[in-house]
Order: sequence, then structure tokens, then C-alpha cells
Amino acid sequence: MIRQAPAGFSPRLVAGADLSLNRGDRRGFAAVVVVDAETLESVDESTAVEEVPFPYVPGLLSFRELPPLAAAWRRLTRRPDVVVFDGHGLAHPRRFGLACHGGLAFDVPSIGCAKSILVGRHGPVGWERGSTAKLQDAGEVIGMVVRTRSGVQPVYVSIGHHMDLPSAVDLILRISPRYRVPEPVRRSHRLANALRAAESGT
Repeated sequence: MIRQAPAGFSPRLVAGADLSLNRGDRRGFAAVVVVDAETLESVDESTAVEEVPFPYVPGLLSFRELPPLAAAWRRLTRRPDVVVFDGHGLAHPRRFGLACHGGLAFDVPSIGCAKSILVGRHGPVGWERGSTAKLQDAGEVIGMVVRTRSGVQPVYVSIGHHMDLPSAVDLILRISPRYRVPEPVRRSHRLANALRAAESGT
């Protein structure tokens, strides 16, 4: 895992990756949506339905979620410059969450953007869009709490692979102009849920 963005990092194509699961169903419904960071237009998307043989074990969710996501990733026709996972990267008890694992597996810069804390503590966060606070654990800065929309709960941003925290925070704010969740992740979440509903009738 490389804790630095590539030289001259200025991504144009940003992918969001998310997985939807039904309780008691061994299938994972994965979706990846690629968005143009300048226009926020969706330029590519792919899905996959795969068996999820790995059991639910807190802290080891990447082993459960990554195989379906990898299948969807392989079906893309456009190569993203960076991928944002709906989950954690460095902000993980083992400092190796889904975004770290996925970035290494896909060989692409990656970021974790989660809606809740898995580990760590932080101080107050301003209520204005763009406000931040360091997320720390055992004296180490493991991520950043980021307010993507004024007056709305923040998201928790951490590096995955080939990424640094300032670059990650800047990009998340850039691709979150209207909603709490970044556009690529929001769209992949909707697509994964639609796939699950179509395939399982839920």
C-alpha cells in the first residue's frame, strides 16, 4: 500500500464501488459507476452478481465484498483514474480496509469514504460544507472527518492505495456538490440496490 498519490495526480474519471446484500442470501450484488469529475456525467457502469462464500466477520469485510466488486470492475470499458469505495481504507483496526485491499487488487489509486466510524476518535467538526477534523487512533491520524454538505452528518475519508489524505479530501469534496455521499458512490449504491431488487425480488 502506497501512502502517496501519483505524481501530478489530477483524476478525470472517478469510479464509485458498492455492494448490496440480502440477509441470508449468499449472493453479492456489485456495482461500479464511473463519473467524469468535471461534468459529473456518468460515462460507464458495470454490475455483477457473485456468490459470497466468506462469512460475515467484523473487520474482514473486504474478503466478503471484494470478489463481487472485482467481477464488476473487470467489466468496465473505461479505465478510471481513481476508485472511491463505500467503506474504509486506513481507518480500520488493521489499517487495511476495503479501499486498501481493493486499490491493491485493482492496481488503481483508491479512497475509502464511509458513513460511520469503524475505529478512532475526532474533535468537533464545523457545520459548514468543507469543514474537517482529524480522525485519530492510538496517536495516528488515520483519516479525516469531512462535512460534504452544510448541516448534514459528515463522511469519514481515509486513504486506500496510492493516495494521500489531502488529495483524498480534496477529491471527495469535488465530487460531492449536492449530497452527503460522493456522486460516484451514490450512483453505484443505487445501481447495486436496483440489481438486487431485480434479481431477488426485494
